[in-house]
Amino acid sequence: MNYEVVIVDDHPLFRAALRGAVAATCANCEFIEAENVAGLFDTLDEHPHTDLLLLDLNLPGAYGFCALAHLRGSHPELPVIVVSAMDDLRTVRRALALGAQGFISKSADAATIGRNVQSVLRGEYVPPAGLGANAETEADVDALDLAQRLAQLTAQQFRVFGMLCLGRLNKHIAYELQITEATVKAHMTAILRKLGVANRTQAVLLAGRLLTDPREIRAPLEEIE
Repeated sequence: MNYEVVIVDDHPLFRAALRGAVAATCANCEFIEAENVAGLFDTLDEHPHTDLLLLDLNLPGAYGFCALAHLRGSHPELPVIVVSAMDDLRTVRRALALGAQGFISKSADAATIGRNVQSVLRGEYVPPAGLGANAETEADVDALDLAQRLAQLTAQQFRVFGMLCLGRLNKHIAYELQITEATVKAHMTAILRKLGVANRTQAVLLAGRLLTDPREIRAPLEEIE
């Protein structure tokens, strides 16, 4: 059986290292790569039968755990392994609680990476060594509730949301996504409704609960429409 494995990381050298580690134990794996969240969504649209996603936690546009939460709603059947240099216990547990099937530290050796990928491809849940298969995961009720709300966003709405979290104005979002400001406003209205908030600032502060570092919260510029 052939497997389609999507690797998403913004560092080309690490993507190559990850691909090599997986290929050493999975000769029948086909690899597709992306370097940011926009590329991830495009890739999944082009490859709807992807068997496994290896997702860098600090990917540009991911905004902490928000991209993982969104993926669990938009692609609930897609196994995801989070790959990160942030491998402290709290980060690992939260990634697993928010729907990852496994977690690989960027400091892991090639044999461990290949072994974990093979296990997830077999349908197994693979926590890191030492955590235990039945270890209690860490995600408070508010974070899980927010994850469910983010899961309702479309891919384009998540792109707009990510740029909102970076403090972009509607005109800047429209320019970067090559859509009209009216379309951005329509997306913004839908985002606020699905997140259950009244304005842009509340949306960003809400999403801050899923950041790996709460100090990264950026208050957006409010637009007077």
